[in-house]
Amino acid sequence: MGENQILILQDAQAQVTELLQNKLSKSIRFHTLQHTQEVVAACELLATSHQISEDDRFALLIAAWFHDTGYSTGEAKDHESASIQIATDFLNKHSVNEELKKRVIDCINTTRIPQNPTTTIERIIADADLFHLGTDDFKEKSRLLKEELIESGGKDLSKKEWRNINIRFLENHKYFTAYGREKLQPVKETHLAELNGKINADMKPDKKEKEKQKDKEKIAQEAAEAKKKKEKESQSERGIATVFRIMAQNHSALSQMADSKANILISVNSIILSIIISSLFEKLQTDTRLQLPVALIVIVCVASIIFGILATRPNVSGGTFTKEDISNKKTNLLFFGNFHNMSLPDYEWGMTEMLGDKDYLYNSMIKDNYFLGIVLAKKYRYLRLAYNIFMYGLVLVIIAFTIVFALPNAVEVYTPG
Repeated sequence: MGENQILILQDAQAQVTELLQNKLSKSIRFHTLQHTQEVVAACELLATSHQISEDDRFALLIAAWFHDTGYSTGEAKDHESASIQIATDFLNKHSVNEELKKRVIDCINTTRIPQNPTTTIERIIADADLFHLGTDDFKEKSRLLKEELIESGGKDLSKKEWRNINIRFLENHKYFTAYGREKLQPVKETHLAELNGKINADMKPDKKEKEKQKDKEKIAQEAAEAKKKKEKESQSERGIATVFRIMAQNHSALSQMADSKANILISVNSIILSIIISSLFEKLQTDTRLQLPVALIVIVCVASIIFGILATRPNVSGGTFTKEDISNKKTNLLFFGNFHNMSLPDYEWGMTEMLGDKDYLYNSMIKDNYFLGIVLAKKYRYLRLAYNIFMYGLVLVIIAFTIVFALPNAVEVYTPG
């Protein structure tokens, strides 16, 4: 994803966060900032699973951030239209092209019930908006939605009525992505079976039948809880992996930006030096006034090139580790500089040990991100210094040339006689 797209996404996140924190009615319990953040995270997960392009990911995430902002107007009915208007105003502010605006609007429209997606990103945001139907959060989200409907002016519903509404909704709903059908659909069907079980239990007046039903429900609940616990652990691990992946992508993007800026600076200063060497050095012999300005610009260019090179110069460590280092969890095998001089069997053994220890693996990932940040800070410090030298040095050189060429003429004009 490009630098401009990252900046626009950051601005979208800031604007939506401010809007949903400060403009949302207190009666809104389900369609809150937390729901929007969960939809964005689900879009990230599904986008990665389906390996969509960076442009599609950008349009998808913009739509995910803005899809429920219409609730900030105070009207739940047709809130998608208000969300589209808010998103359109935001995109117009950033002067994006019409094709992108259309894809964002189509994605937001897809979140209307009933959903009817036609493209990959529309199918992704449709599943992300109802991601909770296939997770352990279904009961809690259902409770929040019921409270929101009641506090927004709807009639109070009994447990039986609300169960019937949920059953009809779950029976009519379907997931559109492969991930949704494989991972979320089985959990959703478990929730549907539980709701149907409770409805059936309510319809049986016989006490013995009720007791049998309770026993069945208890067994099913224990099995469901065991399954949920396992799925929750799996989802937690996926969430952690998503966090580390996003951090790695951001570090990579920032590093590429720094290298690009350093290369531009080195190229510009190299061109300036070549021009000076080819054209101005011969004039120094006949016009001594040029010596100081030329010396200044040479110093500025060389210093800028040096710090630009320092910003991009790689630094690799020894590349070896011992079994003691692995046993004491001191070596980070995720960084090539710590193993590039080791033999393949030793490296395979070290990686097997690390992958078998979850704490060691997560600690290595945390350290890897930390030291990447340290390297980035050093790179940007050198880069900033190089640009400062070039900027202020260029001003100084222009002043020097101005003094050399302007002052002698001024003195000649005002000389008596």
